[in-house]
Amino acid sequence: MLTHVSRNHDADARPALHPGGRAAPAAAPRRATRGIRLAWALGLLSAALFGALALYLAPLQPGVLALQLAATPRAFGAIVHAWGADGVARFRAHLPWDCLLLAAYGAFGWVLARRTALFARCGRRTRALAAALLPAAALADAAENGLHGWLTAAPRFDAGAAYAAAAGAAAFKWAAIAAFLLLVAWALARGADAVAQR
Repeated sequence: MLTHVSRNHDADARPALHPGGRAAPAAAPRRATRGIRLAWALGLLSAALFGALALYLAPLQPGVLALQLAATPRAFGAIVHAWGADGVARFRAHLPWDCLLLAAYGAFGWVLARRTALFARCGRRTRALAAALLPAAALADAAENGLHGWLTAAPRFDAGAAYAAAAGAAAFKWAAIAAFLLLVAWALARGADAVAQR
């Protein structure tokens, strides 16, 4: 009888097998849970950094967005002149924190697309695009920060291409972020439709 019980216990302890004889992927739910938690953590960190930097830069008029999209030395110089030395110092002081923000939101976009089920119903190409958008925006943001750090360190009105490149990087960044948000909204809508049809 003991032998019979032991055999039953051993059978219960064995991992479940697929029809092909392979062990079932029991770790998949745990990976999905970790992905959701990581996405939440990165999303909250990104939101907190964005909010703090927005408050810190709020006194600058014209706003930072105007500087980001200033593609000529004249437009850029007019904004810097309106800010004055203290405003430029404030802008330059935020750049290291903005680098932390771009690392956070770039990682958030990749984790949300690859480590959660949000885009599971959207096809492989759409999921790959969603995973690439925020990291690409973060790279453009880093290039923009580098150029703006250099352009605000001293007057460089003879470097017209650098102003245009910084504005182009900023425009690409915002376009990629907007595209990602649209994809997230579309994925949420598809998920809601699938739930409603059950």
